[in-house]
Amino acid sequence: MNLPMPPAAGADARSYPLIAQLFARHGFVEVRAENFAAFTQTQGHTLLLFTEDPFRIKETLDLAVIVPEIVRAFPGRFAVGVLLPEAARAFQPRYGFRRWPAFVMLKDGQYVGAVDGLRNWDEYIEDVARLLAAAPARPPTVGIAVKGAGEAGSVCSH
Repeated sequence: MNLPMPPAAGADARSYPLIAQLFARHGFVEVRAENFAAFTQTQGHTLLLFTEDPFRIKETLDLAVIVPEIVRAFPGRFAVGVLLPEAARAFQPRYGFRRWPAFVMLKDGQYVGAVDGLRNWDEYIEDVARLLAAAPARPPTVGIAVKGAGEAGSVCSH
């Protein structure tokens, strides 16, 4: 089976059928700057799917298939929001994951953890079960070089 693919990088991610069905078939919420706070501050668990341009990061389409299966494996346990590439890039630094695509789990609006890159199915199930049982924690941050006058510099990750 061949799925039609937009021909160039930067095409609207919704033009990919697997991304479009996240909204049309699965009823996930598109999360943008305008609704980010409202969506993420809901009670209970929330899974945020961070997508990237599928032309550049083809694994984005894999995760577009995997996340609905995760939802089926954990029925009613969390709401799902999808951040398309522009929003995903804007909010990624807040959660500090390093590989694309990724998803982040929140509980009552607070960070619980992230799963980045692709995994084996068993790992997804273990990771999601662990995240659902975990208490909120401080998200990891990207290290920032800090230099004082005359210093070689060090990395501050707080």
